[in-house]
Amino acid sequence: MFEARLVQSAILKKVLDAVKDLLSEATFECSDSGIQVQAMDNAHVSLVSLNLRSDGFDKYRCDRNLSMGMSIPTMAKVLKGAGTEDTVTLRAADNPDTITFIFEPSGKEKLAEYEVKLINMDQEHLGIPETFYSCVVKMPSAEFAKIVRDLSQFGETVAIACSKEGIKFSAAGDYGSANVKLAQTADDSNEEEAVVIEMQETVKQSFACRYLNSFVKATPLCSQVVLSLSADVPLVVEYKIGDIGHIRYYLAPKIDEEEENS
Repeated sequence: MFEARLVQSAILKKVLDAVKDLLSEATFECSDSGIQVQAMDNAHVSLVSLNLRSDGFDKYRCDRNLSMGMSIPTMAKVLKGAGTEDTVTLRAADNPDTITFIFEPSGKEKLAEYEVKLINMDQEHLGIPETFYSCVVKMPSAEFAKIVRDLSQFGETVAIACSKEGIKFSAAGDYGSANVKLAQTADDSNEEEAVVIEMQETVKQSFACRYLNSFVKATPLCSQVVLSLSADVPLVVEYKIGDIGHIRYYLAPKIDEEEENS
């Protein structure tokens, strides 16, 4: 028996909004420690890693490990049936071919059940190596989303450069170029607005805008985003999901043609 209950269905809706651009289907690995998803996007360029801890749910039971393949668009459609204040329960048997979503509005004698067929997916579990990052930047998630959206008007790639002075985002294209610089905040009394940079060495890498634009769909999950960079390894963009877990996006840097030719 598997059962996971959240008093706020809004959290699950936001999580799906954060991944539905990148994933059409995914395997939800359920164990007694929680629910995990690791999946490459449809073009196999970026990786999505989602972790929802069992202790973050209002009720959680998982008698044996389950791998449930689910269609993300179908899940999104089902969750449209839930009100923001509804309690949502996910329930499945031990050898499931379906999963049931149960929505209960608070204070109402009403129950809505949706049974969704699972899909068979041959998906190997992707091991993510432990990596030491030379630069870790914590900044307001809304600010990051605005920068990504603004700069993608100028070019298909955004260069991210990190130094002691701060973090600089730049893009260039046929219309011109754009640069946005953020200095580290000296006074971080307002934690949500703080820009904090932990740097071992300077880093500069370029990334495809279209993927960054998909990552920032997770902005409603939390007020701060963490960017981890190191030379020649994928960028990690991490958003916390309340007290329940996190979602991390991994994106390999683009190789500059100038570097290739030199």
